[in-house]
Amino acid sequence: MELNKLFKTMMAGAMALSLAACSNSDANTSSKAADESTPASAAESNASASSEGEVSVFYYTYGDDYISTVRAALDKDLEEAGINFTDYDSANSQTTQTEQVQTAISKGSSCLVVNLVDTASQDAATAIVEQAETAGIPVIFFNRSVDEEVITAYDKAAFVGTDYEMAGKMQGDMIGDYLVENYDTVDINGDGKISYIMLKGQEGNAEADARTKYGVENANAKLEAAGKEDLVYFKTDASTLYELDKDGAWSSAEGANIVQNALSQYNEANGDMIELVIGNNDGMALGAMSALQNEGYNKGDGEGKTIPIFGVDALEDAKTAIDAGTMTGTIKQDGEGMAAAICTMVQNMLAGKDKFDGLDAENVVGTWRINIPYSAYTGAAE
Repeated sequence: MELNKLFKTMMAGAMALSLAACSNSDANTSSKAADESTPASAAESNASASSEGEVSVFYYTYGDDYISTVRAALDKDLEEAGINFTDYDSANSQTTQTEQVQTAISKGSSCLVVNLVDTASQDAATAIVEQAETAGIPVIFFNRSVDEEVITAYDKAAFVGTDYEMAGKMQGDMIGDYLVENYDTVDINGDGKISYIMLKGQEGNAEADARTKYGVENANAKLEAAGKEDLVYFKTDASTLYELDKDGAWSSAEGANIVQNALSQYNEANGDMIELVIGNNDGMALGAMSALQNEGYNKGDGEGKTIPIFGVDALEDAKTAIDAGTMTGTIKQDGEGMAAAICTMVQNMLAGKDKFDGLDAENVVGTWRINIPYSAYTGAAE
């Protein structure tokens, strides 16, 4: 009888521990904290770094492939730093994100880390900065552009991003070099010109605008220097020289849909096949690859014809495709590097240090932002 009571007591205790372990998450957020096995000295440091309240990290959407790499790396970095935090999925809704920020501040957040949804205007970013300043807490924006004037209006605000024009310029140079070397093969219909499709992603986004501009301009500069014709857009009657993701999500599904629809009219049988795909991110580029494969192209291993596809981000799936010969090149946007910089800045700002302390001074711009460098990827053997 006594043994039975003891067993029941042990089971009840185990269930209580299990419930406690599961109580830090819900359907909309995920919370992370320092492990209970953290040494005492580290725990003291964590308590100091965490200040009062957790760090709140807001992602414009969990569905973005590149943002997923940043989130995974930042979760890991914050955990290792012993910083208590909560992730929020804004699901590509600025209204949702604004409400999430208000809720986090009311719950006593110690720092806001914001991947802004609406970049078409600065109203949302300005409102978040004003709320952070009223609460007296730091705010770090990342990845999606915020104007200098908005950041510098508050001494505890900062931005972690990239020299976004550089991505387009590097991609354009990569495309131009490839086309000069492989012009006759790419020019499927032999008309002396390369017909391209541009997958922009989102209207009013500074990164998308720059990549759309320089991805073509720099490629054309390379072609002109080699005595070749400029790129021509696949639709001769196009009002804009790009195709948008209607949801602004830069998704592979929309990349596939856009290219699949285009190929129904612009193809080899009609003599006006799309001969080049420029994607402003790897997600859309991979979607384009899928659409081309549905039509018998880009099979890899030298099988059949391959339409060159270029992207930005250097996602693992994109690098695998490039290594297999089904995609051509990408520009690495360093998600791990971005996460590491954010984590360092969170620690600095909570500790009252200079926001950029310990980071590469060459990448710091003024007093308001740090840029994470890009690099090119055209294959594992490089």
